[in-house]
This record gives sequence, C-alpha cells and structure tokens, in this order.
Amino acid sequence: MIRLGVNVDHVATLRQARYREMPDSPNAEPDPVEAALVAERAGAEGITAHLRSDRRHVGDGDIYALREKIATKLNLEMGCSGEILKIALKVRPEEVCLVPENRQEVTTEGGLDCAGQEKILRPLIGQLQDAGIVVSLFIDPDEPQIAAAAALGAEFVELHTGAYCDMIAEGHLAKAAAELDGLRRAATLAHSLGLEVHAGHGIGYDTVTELAAFPEVMELNIGHFLIGEAIFRGLGGAIEEMRRKMDAAREGQV
Repeated sequence: MIRLGVNVDHVATLRQARYREMPDSPNAEPDPVEAALVAERAGAEGITAHLRSDRRHVGDGDIYALREKIATKLNLEMGCSGEILKIALKVRPEEVCLVPENRQEVTTEGGLDCAGQEKILRPLIGQLQDAGIVVSLFIDPDEPQIAAAAALGAEFVELHTGAYCDMIAEGHLAKAAAELDGLRRAATLAHSLGLEVHAGHGIGYDTVTELAAFPEVMELNIGHFLIGEAIFRGLGGAIEEMRRKMDAAREGQV
C-alpha cells in the first residue's frame, strides 16, 4: 500500500495572512493542527509540516501541538539550520526531511545538493539518527544525488516531482513524459541502493496517477493542491479523492 502524507503548511499560510502579527489571538484561524486531524480521519498516514527559519507559515507552537495531538507519524521538513535542529531533537518527530531553504523563494525550488554538502549534512543526519529520528533527503531525480544520499546513510529520499507536474500543467506532454521516465529510473536506482523512496511537490489529481503507480514509491507528500481543493469540496473530501486515485493507480485500475 502506498502512503499519503498531507502537508498542512498552507493552512498556516492562510492563518498568517491575517494573524501574523497576532499569533496568540483567540481568533487566529484556520488551525493547521485541526487540519491535520481532519486529514488523518480522511485517510492520511502521516502529517508533514515545514518549520522554516523565517516562520512564514508554520510556527514552533504548531510543531509542538502536532507532536502532541496527531495519531499518525509527524514528518518535519527543515533546512540545515542549527536552530531548527534543536527543536527537532526536542520534539522527536518520527521523520525529518531535510530540504534546501532560500529566504527569497515562495516554495522549495529544487532538491538538496547532497553531493556538494556532505560536510554539513553528515553530522546533521547523525545527530537526528542518534535521537531515533528517521532521516529523508529531498532531492532532484539525479543519479549523483541519489548515490550521495545513500552514501550519507539516510534511510529515505523524497524525489522532487515539481518539474514533471509543471510540465503537465503547461501542456508540455513530450517533456513531461521524459521527466516521468527520469523519475522512474531515479526511483528504481534509489530502491536498489536500499533507500525507501518517497515523492512530492506540485502533485495534483492530474499527476498523482502516474507517480503512485511506481512500485518503488512508498509515500507521496501532498499539500498545496489539497488545501486549495478544500475550498471547493472540503479538506476531507479532497483527501479522500486523492487517496482513491492513489489506491486505484497502485492496484492498476487506471
């Protein structure tokens, strides 16, 4: 069975649009923790949240509350920051996904450079693993990065699917097919090197089927699309439909 991780960052983004300067207001809503509980009831096997250095959406209090209240696993996304590492070691999520982080970006723009940041990543990964936290690395579907992730001793990789999803949205179907083939080869390589394979970024109803059909991919992490779709069908309904599409793809029904 393929797992679905729901990212609740953009529930917090909506809250921050009005309450960024009033985080302790009793009126501050919507609550990403409540969204996480809805996601679990709708079939999510995990909750993802990215605690950025600038706290642009999810805050420290959200992470502590998620740790306390959710029943599934907590996947904490974080950059290579000593400050955030201290929080991760205190919160002890089941999983940490290390991602690149640029203060000027709207969302994560690419994969982590595992091959070029070995001296930074190795001790960080070691500290997390020593605390009993499983480590995932968010990477582009490139052979050198996959090999570097395996050499660093990470348990998981999450393949960046943003380029493929953008090509589908823009109607560049030939380029999308080539990108999908690259993702397929990357998933096969990562699996052969003993890495558990996850995938995420930009996935929606029109792209999930092909990705969920990869037998090596054990988990998809999806956020922005589901939060947007919730406006039209409710968060639970949006997640249930994504779960249905994932399961049908895995079972070869589409």
